[in-house]
Amino acid sequence: MSVDWVRLTLDLNAFDETPFEPRLRKCREAGITFTTMSELGDTAENRRALYELNKTCAADIPERGEFYTYDAYVAERIETPTYNPCCVTLALEGPTWVGMSTASLHPDHAFNEMTGVLPTHRAQGLALSLKLLTLTHTRTHDVPTVTTFHHPANTAMITLNRQLGHVPVADANGG
Repeated sequence: MSVDWVRLTLDLNAFDETPFEPRLRKCREAGITFTTMSELGDTAENRRALYELNKTCAADIPERGEFYTYDAYVAERIETPTYNPCCVTLALEGPTWVGMSTASLHPDHAFNEMTGVLPTHRAQGLALSLKLLTLTHTRTHDVPTVTTFHHPANTAMITLNRQLGHVPVADANGG
């Protein structure tokens, strides 16, 4: 069966993060620390932890299918020219990684690869906070837009992206 993916884009130059900052503050006040892979260290151990978190969070994506093996994940998501550890945002509760958002950098745009939060930590504003911080980190790399796509049944993430100002790709192109 063919899936008609929901493709969204956001103009980073017009994006205003101010309305979302209270949610980020609330997460921090609840004891969540936000960091990046660059700040933590882009080490083999941290890459393995990122993989495990991504694999766990991706299990809920409709029709996701089997997740990458670790070696395939590293080859296709990390050891590529579009990977930048500054654009991998992590949410930690103490030493435990509870959420992540990653963006890859391309010459004319960024691509939000994945945003996910452990089931035990959902509905607390973490996904929005992670996306917000990833957009902030991505913006510093002078790309004009960030794009993403979702399975149409992933309504929570589609709604979250629309709240942040993402529009369907066709709308961004005037049609």
